[in-house]
This record gives sequence, structure tokens and C-alpha cells, in this order.
Amino acid sequence: MSSDPGAIPLVRPPTLRHDETRGATRLELFFDLAYVLAVAALAANLVTDVDWGGVAEFSFLLVLVWLSWVQFTLYNNRFDTDDLVLRLGKFAGMAAVLGCAASMSEATASLSIPFAVSYLAGRLVLLLLYARAWRHVHEARATIEVYVVASSVVVVLWTVSLATPAPYRFVLWGVGALVDIVTPIVATHRSATAPLHLEHLPERFGLLVILVLGEVAAAVVAGLHDTNWDATSSLIAGAAFLVAVAAWWAYFDVSEAVSTNALRRAEEAAEKEEAEQGATGAGADGDEVEKVDERHDLFVYGHLPVTGGLLAAGVGLEELILHPHDVLPSAGSWLVVGGLAIFLAGTALILGGTERRVGRALRWPGLAVPVMLALGVVGPRDPFLFALVTAALLAVVVAVGTVLARRQKV
Repeated sequence: MSSDPGAIPLVRPPTLRHDETRGATRLELFFDLAYVLAVAALAANLVTDVDWGGVAEFSFLLVLVWLSWVQFTLYNNRFDTDDLVLRLGKFAGMAAVLGCAASMSEATASLSIPFAVSYLAGRLVLLLLYARAWRHVHEARATIEVYVVASSVVVVLWTVSLATPAPYRFVLWGVGALVDIVTPIVATHRSATAPLHLEHLPERFGLLVILVLGEVAAAVVAGLHDTNWDATSSLIAGAAFLVAVAAWWAYFDVSEAVSTNALRRAEEAAEKEEAEQGATGAGADGDEVEKVDERHDLFVYGHLPVTGGLLAAGVGLEELILHPHDVLPSAGSWLVVGGLAIFLAGTALILGGTERRVGRALRWPGLAVPVMLALGVVGPRDPFLFALVTAALLAVVVAVGTVLARRQKV
């Protein structure tokens, strides 16, 4: 809001905001702090339970948290007015996410009710925001209705789960997650009346990746602290930091840059096509608009494996630091290579989806996925050498990707 109370009304009805220059707001950055704590709690859970059951629980809760963040982000991308109502709604949603973070350690056990109540509160806030948008943004009602109906279904499922015993309670959570996954796709195919803001979308997801990379760095710090700067652990921590640096480079210098440019080119082509059809008196080609929105969908969903893989790899790196004399392979080493392979697969999905060139994505970084997984079997048995070879392999992937992107071959 403006510092001049008379410049902007305190309460403003939502409007579509897809044709103006804007980026992430301070409110969104503050809102993300709650998710920082939720993600940190997820990582802490996995550190204390590094087995198949722990990985399954981690993956399930990660999807729930990620979908919560995505749903709020998609709303703000279209209808952010930064007025009093939206601010109060975002603060309420933030409090709900903090409740999820506080109950994350036993979210599928003794604290599942507090977790469910907190998650439900956040979804109620989002439902009310969409109902407000439906009331005011008439031209986007066909799209908003999809989100209103889906959010209502999710709210009902989580409400019923409060009275449902485990493990059926978690089945209802999973059904709610499936509804959330399908909703943006259905909205895309039903109507093009509420396009996503192209400039805002990549910036928000880039900030999400930064958030997760921060947790990877935190894992390095935690490992050093807990081993009291053991000499071997310190060497592994140094290699782990190089892995984080290489992952940052791969995403921001290649994946994010190339995919954002691809989205912009597609948007410009669709706008040009629409203008030409308007000049000739022909109707706008809805298929072209829909194809652009499908690229947005793939860009969004590609970030689930990107962020989940990075977070898992961070936990694996912490495990290597904490156990510097273990003989590999171990749960930690598999988390590292498996997480990085998932991260690279997500990167391939983002590039292939936004550029519509699957072959390029399969060449880079697709070819690196099986190589990374093979490292878990044939890699060094020593944790330090393993971490060092992993960092070197990822650095090679980054170098190749950077060269290809500069030559416009990715």
C-alpha cells in the first residue's frame, strides 16, 4: 500500500493483474517465512527417520505443503490487490502454515489433528479469497469457479478427516492433494479468461527454489555443528556446499533463464496471433492461449520434483557429514543421488514443457539422471570422495548446460 492513506483505497476489490509489470511483494516474502519453517520441519523429520517409511512420510507431507504454497501463489499471481482484506487473509493463512510447521514432527501420529486443523484453516482462507474474487472479477468467473469448487471439496475432505481415524484420515488428505493437482489443469482447459502473470510466476518459483537451497545450506551448517567440526566432516561439508552451488547454477543460470524466455516467447507469439486475428476480424484462437497456459502448468508442476529433490539431497548430505566414516552406499548417499536425480528430472520437465522440445530436455539434463543414479552404486565408498565426485559430476552437468544454453541448443 502507498504511504499516502488517500492515494490507494484501504479496501479494493480483486482485479485481474496479468498486463502490468510487477514482481513478488513484501507481503509474499513475509508469507514465505512460514513455509521456510514448514520445510525445515520436514527436513528435520527425515534426518531422524532415514528409512523407506521416513522417505514415504516426507514425500507425502512435502506434497501437501508444496500444494498449499502453490495454491496461494496462483491466487496472488492473478488477483493480488494488496488491500486490507488480502493482507488479513494472507496473515491468517500464514498463521495456519505456522501451525502446520509446529505440528510437522508428528503430523501423521499424535499431532495429526493439530496439523489437519491448521491445514484446513489455510484452505478456508483461500476459499474465501476465491469467493471474493468470483464476486468482483466477472470476466474470470469461469476460471474462478473451478478453484471455488475444488477448494470447497478440499475443505470438506479435510473437515471429514478430523473425525476419521488413521490411516483413513491420511487417505482423505491424499484425495485432497489429488484435487489440488488436477485443479489448475482443469482451469486451464476450461477457460482462458484468467491468464497467469508471466513476470510474477517465474520470480515466485525462483524464490521457492532459493528457500529450499537455504535448507540445503542449513543442513551443511547443522552437520558441522553436530560433529563439532570433525576434520573429515568438514571436508564433506565443503563438498556438500559445492553441490548446493552447482544446483543453484543449474537452476538459475540454465533452467530458470531458458524456461522463462520460452514462456515469454510463447506469450508474445500468442498475443501477436490474437492481434492479427483481431485485425482481420477473426476470433481469437483459444487453442493458442490454451497451449501457452499448458506451458505454465508444466512450469509449475516441474518445480515439485525440483524442490523435493533438492530438499532430500540436502538431508542426504547432512547424513554424510554426520557419519563421515560410514562405508557407502548408505541411506544418506542414496538420498543425495536420488534427490539430485529427481531435481534434474524436474529440470527436464520444466525445460521440455516450456520449450515444447522434449528431445532437448532429454539431452540436457535428462542424460545426467541415470548417471547420477549410477553413482549410488559404483561411486566411491568413502563419504568425502563420494561427496566430492557428486559435486564434480553436477559441476560438469552445469558446465554443459551453460554452454548449450548460450548456444541456444538447450
